[in-house]
Formats: sequence, C-alpha cells, structure tokens
Amino acid sequence: MFRIWFVFLPFLLSLSTFSLAQKIKYKDVYGLLGTRQYEAAEPFLKKYVQENDDNPNAFLFMGIIYQENSMKDDVLKNSQEALNHMDSAIYFYDKAFKTIDEKELKRNKDYYEMYNSRDLRSGVYGVKLSNVQFEIEKSIDAMRERIDKVKMVNHYFTEAQRLYKKSNELFLSIQSSFPGMRELYLRAGDSTLKDMTTLSARFDSCSKAFEHYKVSLSNIPKSGYDQKWNLVKISDFRKDGVEVADFYEPNLQIWDYKSFATEVVGAISNELGPIREKLVKYDVEINKLRERLASDSISVKTDLTLLDDKLLREKLKKYDDNPLPLNVLALKVSKLEYLSTIVENRKLKDSVDVFFRLSLVKNEIRYLKKVDSLANGLMARDIEDEALNYEYFVANTYNSAGLLRGYVKTENDFAARELVRKNKQLDLRTKALQWLDVENDSVPIELSYQDSKFKPLFLLEKKYTSGIYFPDSGMAKGYLYSITPSRRPDIAVQFPIDEVTFNYANLSNLKAIVTVDQSDNIHFVLLYSTINVDGKYPVTVSKIYRSDGLSWCYNLILDFLPTQIEYLQDANDLLIKSESELIMLLDKGGKVKL
Repeated sequence: MFRIWFVFLPFLLSLSTFSLAQKIKYKDVYGLLGTRQYEAAEPFLKKYVQENDDNPNAFLFMGIIYQENSMKDDVLKNSQEALNHMDSAIYFYDKAFKTIDEKELKRNKDYYEMYNSRDLRSGVYGVKLSNVQFEIEKSIDAMRERIDKVKMVNHYFTEAQRLYKKSNELFLSIQSSFPGMRELYLRAGDSTLKDMTTLSARFDSCSKAFEHYKVSLSNIPKSGYDQKWNLVKISDFRKDGVEVADFYEPNLQIWDYKSFATEVVGAISNELGPIREKLVKYDVEINKLRERLASDSISVKTDLTLLDDKLLREKLKKYDDNPLPLNVLALKVSKLEYLSTIVENRKLKDSVDVFFRLSLVKNEIRYLKKVDSLANGLMARDIEDEALNYEYFVANTYNSAGLLRGYVKTENDFAARELVRKNKQLDLRTKALQWLDVENDSVPIELSYQDSKFKPLFLLEKKYTSGIYFPDSGMAKGYLYSITPSRRPDIAVQFPIDEVTFNYANLSNLKAIVTVDQSDNIHFVLLYSTINVDGKYPVTVSKIYRSDGLSWCYNLILDFLPTQIEYLQDANDLLIKSESELIMLLDKGGKVKL
C-alpha cells in the first residue's frame, strides 16, 4: 500500500497543481483510476468531465465510480443517495457505450487494459470493442436491477414501519379510552370492536410487509441488515404495547397487536355478548317469579333454584371478579327467598311449640340478613361508575344507573326496617322460652329469675319446675308445673304449704326436690328449709298424679337435712334420704312408715 502511494504521489501533486491552474490533464487522473484509487480520483475526474465532454474513457470511469459508491450506500438509511448514484452510473455508462468505438480503442488502448482478453480463434491478446460494450451493458443491467431491488426493499420496509406505527397509534387510542382490561372487555361497544378489527388487520398487513421486505432484502447481497421479528405478548393492558420498535435494530421487539385484538374481539363476540343477553333474560325470569309470589302467595324457592345459572356466573367472573349485575340479581333473588320463607311460615304460625316458632323467626332473619348484606354491599359501591361496564344490562332492566341506585336504596331501607321488626319477634320468642303460660299467669323457668310472684326452687330442663307462689293476697302455695314445648303445662298443680316455714323472708334458705315414677305418671315434690329449728327440719311433701292432680300433701318434721327422695315403685313407698344415710319412709298415702 505504501509503495502504491509512493508511486502515484507525483500524480496527486500534479493533479493538485492542475486543479489550482484550473486545467486537469486526463493522463494524470488516469494515474489514479488505473490503480482503482477511485475515491482519490473522483473529485478530479468530476472536474475534468465538467470541462471536457468528449472523453469516452472518462465517462466509463465516472460510471464505475458511481457504481462503486452505490454499493457502499446504506440501502435503508441512504436509499435515495444510493438510487442517485445508480442513476448517475447508468447515465455515464450509457454515454460511454455510445461514444466508445474502434478508433477510441486504438487511440487510447492503454486506458482499456482492464478489458484485455485473448481471442480464442487468433490467440491474439488485446481489447475488442464487443467485449467492452458487453461489459458496459452488463454493468447497466446490474444497476437497473439493483435499482429495482433497492426500491422494493425500501417500499416494504417503509410500509412495515408505517403500518406498525399506525397500529401502535390505534392501540394507544384504545388504551387511553379504558381504565383497565376489565373495562375494555365490559365497556367495549361497536366502535371499539371496529377499532380492534382494524388493529388486527393493520398489524397483519404490517407482518406481511415485513415478510416481503425480508424476501426482497435477501436479493441484495451484503446489505448490512438481517432483522429478526420477535413478537411480544401484551400481558398488561395499561403498561404494554406503548413503545415503537426501531426497525433498523437487528432484534426487533414487536408488540403482538393482532393476537391481542383477536383475543378481545373473540371474547366480546363469543362470550360477553351472549352473557349480556342472558343477564337481562335472568332478570326477566326473576321478575316473573316475583309477580307470581305476589299474586298467588306461594313460595318460589324451588323455581329460584332451577333458575340459578352457575355457568353464567363462572363465565362473567373471568372478566370481573365482582360483577355488579350478579350482585343486583342476587339481591332480587334473596328478597324473593325471604318473602317465600314468610309465606311458608305463615302456614305454620299456629304451632304452639315455642321452639319451633323460634326456629321459624330465626330462619326468616337468616334470609333477611342476606338481603341486608347484599343491599349494604351495593350501597357502598360506585354504581354510576360500574354501570358503565354494564350499559346493556342497566338500560334493559332499570333504564339508568340513577334508577338502579334508587332500587338498591329501597331494598336497603326495607331490609333495615324488617330487621328491626324481626329482631323484636326474635326477642319475644326467645323470652317465651323462659316462661310457662298458666291461666293468666306467667311462670318463670329460670332459677335465677326474681321479678315474679312465682319463685322457682327446682328446675329439670324441658321437664318440670317447682317452687313457691306468693300471691298479692292470700296464702302462699307450692307448685309443680310440667315444661312443655308449647309452654302450656299439662301438669299444673298448686298445693298448701307451711307458711311459717315457707315464707318470703326465708326464701333464700328454701329448696325443692322432685322425683317421678318410670311411667312419668306419679310425681313427688319435697319442699324444705336448710335452717333447722331446734335441730329439726320442716318439710312439705306432695304426691301428684298426671291424670288426677294432687293426691295428698303433708307438713313433716325431719331429724335430718333431706338431700334425696326416691320412689320405691314395687312398694308404692317414698324414701327420703340424707347425706349420712338417715331416712324416712312414707307409704302410698303419705303416712310415716319408718
């Protein structure tokens, strides 16, 4: 390389001198052209051609230089410059082709040494005009073909870029129209579906344009480009799909707008569209059942069970984990369940079983609390905003979001009022468990209860209660009442007692023991005081038959504190015991036997 520059240094100095003198000799320029130093020769050759338009060899080398330059041009970033260079190459090649003749070759044969070849017939080594013309034509054809290839590559490349940018712009427009993916699915209307369809088609065209670009690019050797098309899934609707890829980069990260749009359109058309229709139909069917319950006063619980569409619920929750319509429909259903329960219980209201009556009101409250919970939950939601997700449902059921909120408010108030009323019933029926209804009196069946004329001393749960009755006037009496589910005793017996011992002042010291026979027909009640009088314990013993009532009642004095009574059924005797095994035995008539 250093030798070449050393040899041709005089040519450069000479050319520089000629340039300054405004006259360039072609033989000096050819010194660079003949050694393929085209870049160094180019400015001098251009100046020479401007001043001399009659040198075919100069035209030839101008064509060669422009062709060389075009091969170095970036086919994408400098495509127009490349095309200009190729057009210029064709122009000068054409001028050279038209002006080079036999005379030119003979006169300047040294300038055409690169075309030297041996004639196959004569064996003479030299330059033939036909060979020169053939090579020039071949170069012209090569330039024209490359022009077409570069234009094709740029066409598809530009088209892919343009379509991708348009796809990106359309996606960003869709993205800015919805707060999130849920809203996109639920709020998308015809215009959005149209945009999605356009996005899919546009991105598909972009992909095909890029494919054509790659095929065209393969026809240009050593283009310097080999981009890879890497599709990236849009997973986060709010964050993904924003950046525009640089198509000049070797590894393109391309947002897959087509798959995204196709998935959304498919979901809306195939699933959400039918779901919208089913929601309205579901509401219509519920309204029919409501009218039936109101007009016929019959329970519709079974019909509601048949109406439930679990598949609809599962499909909708794929797009919204807490869908407003399902909560509204659930509220309507829960109220019908509550009202149906009221209708069912109405037939059972005459039951005298207080436990059963209590269970009825508890069941009613259970259904009512569901109504209250759903209504409260809906009241806490932004119905106006969420209604935008379900415009079709709201428009076809409540006309507007405002009317829907009004409906929810009405049901919320209803549930609140009903809970107050039902809780009062619950309180009354709970308290009813604690009392017996004896004629015009209420007898407590809790030992701890104090605010009553009846003072319970003994309680066998769900069986019997016994104690002392202190009337407003008259003498105190002992009593035994059976505890029945209706709280209306089938055994209700009062018996006389020793008022000296069994008085109100001594109440805290008084106790009662009750025993019955195996057939639950004969009952014995022992009332006693834990305070002894001169070492003796006064007691009142009563025998009571279920069928005949009081058989006998005696006041006795025991030498011991009684702790147990036992009915000896075989002998018809009553055994009274103490903790220390002291006993008293009464016969069937109440007389002391032992």
